[in-house]
Amino acid sequence: MDGDRRVWRQCSLSGAVFAVCMAGTTLPTPLYGLYQEKFGFSELIVTVVYAVYAFGVIGVLLLAGNASDAVGRRPVLLFGLGCAAASAVCFLCATGLGWLYAGRLLSGLSAGLFTGAATVYVMELAPDGGASRATFVATAANMGGLGCGPLLAGVLAQYAAWPLYLPFAVHLALVACSAVVLLRLAETVRERRPLRTVRPQRPGLPPQVRSVFGPAAIASFVGFALFGVFTSVSPAFLAQSLDVHNHAVSGLVVALAFFASTAGQLVVGRVGVARSLPLGCAGLLAGLALLAGALYWEQLVLVVLSALVGGTGQGLAFRGALAGVAAASPADRRAAVISTLFVVAYAGISVPVIGVGVLSGPMGLEGAGLVFIACMAVLVSTAAVYLLRRPAGRTQR
Repeated sequence: MDGDRRVWRQCSLSGAVFAVCMAGTTLPTPLYGLYQEKFGFSELIVTVVYAVYAFGVIGVLLLAGNASDAVGRRPVLLFGLGCAAASAVCFLCATGLGWLYAGRLLSGLSAGLFTGAATVYVMELAPDGGASRATFVATAANMGGLGCGPLLAGVLAQYAAWPLYLPFAVHLALVACSAVVLLRLAETVRERRPLRTVRPQRPGLPPQVRSVFGPAAIASFVGFALFGVFTSVSPAFLAQSLDVHNHAVSGLVVALAFFASTAGQLVVGRVGVARSLPLGCAGLLAGLALLAGALYWEQLVLVVLSALVGGTGQGLAFRGALAGVAAASPADRRAAVISTLFVVAYAGISVPVIGVGVLSGPMGLEGAGLVFIACMAVLVSTAAVYLLRRPAGRTQR
């Protein structure tokens, strides 16, 4: 019993390190309005700065998504923390738009290194028979960390001094503490290979994973697409259309979506992995509908409801997708396969964001948001129908 408790402590500590890294990736979200005032750039530039992060994630996942399978989990995660620290330094030194691009790119590199490696690391540190609980720890650390970032930055920006500096100074201190914790955790890769053996990987899957990966990838794409649209639109929408200029409120609204995702993940154990995917898509569709209503009628309560409902649906779908893919993957390819899943997910979080920025000029923020919500709704509906029909199809074959 004491042994299991010690093992779960290590698993939880690795999850805490994961959360700290991911918090840094969303830390600037409620601050973009302040950066717009300081540097004088448009809403399109806001969405491009936001999306640079996703391109950094995808690049790392493709070039080094399998690095931790070779050199070990801890070296990759320590390098990821280094990128997170460098990102915070860029924001602390920001005197122009170039610093923001650099900071977001470094933040994307840190997230790209963490998403696959840290997810697998948390699972591998769990005791035998604890796979389901460890999957929740990993996904909750991911989404919970993403939610803590805007909440922390919003509160500090609203109620403390130096709103564009203090959030990143605090995160830099948390990253330093995380590095100390990580150095005290065990390495889980027994047979390590030199770094030179790591090769850029094309998106590809072992044969035994492909049937599971299809619906998992669809669910992940639409869930992250909703988050991408929501996090890019809601802070500016709150300020411009609802006259909500409180940075803490703006950060809280965004954080609610990620916290609801964590709550949604808790439900997967009860409803089952197979049912969580179509149920998650239904939640995403409802969240999109509420967000469309919020944009059309300019109602804060609908923004909050869209965060809660859509976030819960994303959590259901994402944990079910991750659990199914991890269970089907061979041990020596697990991090690489999970990284491929995240490539699909981060494609969803980047393309819609830039699209909103491009259309916000000629159509306005509300019009651009409604167009992309409609596109995502079609995709969510298609995914849900596919997920509901596919089990029957397989049975017939």
